[in-house]
Formats: sequence, C-alpha cells, structure tokens
Amino acid sequence: MPFINIQTIEGLLDENSKAELFKRITELFIEIEGKGNPSFQEHIWIRIDEYPPEQWQLGRMRPTKEMIDFISKNA
Repeated sequence: MPFINIQTIEGLLDENSKAELFKRITELFIEIEGKGNPSFQEHIWIRIDEYPPEQWQLGRMRPTKEMIDFISKNA
C-alpha cells in the first residue's frame, strides 16, 4: 500500500491544483503499482503538507511570501 507525501511551500497550490495532483497521482499508482486494477485506488494514501516559506531554503535563497505570491499568480 503506497503512502505518498508531497511537501510544498504554503500558497503555491490552490484547491484545484491539489485536486488535480490527487487525481493524477492516484491514476499513476493504479497504472504502475496496481497493474491497472482500478480497485487498487482504495489502497493509495496521498497527503499534501504545506509549510510557510520561511521554513524552506534552496542553496542561499530563502523564499518570501511575496515571491510565492508572484510565482503562484504568474504560473
């Protein structure tokens, strides 16, 4: 039984994006791990954890709320 945990910066994903991620990841795991059996869906756990920008760092870059707002509006 797969447990998929997605960690992202708070504010990047709206509700539609989250729903699409749940749908597509579920379909992918049904296809690959469930070998195409639709009933395998009942065994797939997916969780999206969102963390404030100040809890992230990439190299020396620390995202700010303004950066996240800009990215999410221009994606």
